[in-house]
Amino acid sequence: MPAYAIGILTETCLNDDVRRYLECIDSTLQPYAGRFIIHGGPYQWMEGKLAGDVIVIEFESLELASQWYDSPAYQAIKPLRTANSVGTVFLVQGVPMGHRASDIVS
Repeated sequence: MPAYAIGILTETCLNDDVRRYLECIDSTLQPYAGRFIIHGGPYQWMEGKLAGDVIVIEFESLELASQWYDSPAYQAIKPLRTANSVGTVFLVQGVPMGHRASDIVS
């Protein structure tokens, strides 16, 4: 099943360190078949308000997502982001094709 690395960044200082992080992250994703599917807005607000940017990176599995996050290549650039942004980052497994909302109560 697919898995996702999701970041919700509420503050980002767009400086040289963050620019370097952005220039380097794609090469850290490649060995794990990760790809950006959402990287900020524009947003069409339907309900509530989000104070920040949403980033979603898709992987083929939760195992690959975890391997990417823990990889030496990503860990080497992670401080460039964490020292210059505030937010939440997590990994989550997707659902199988054909999933229905009621499946979680069965």
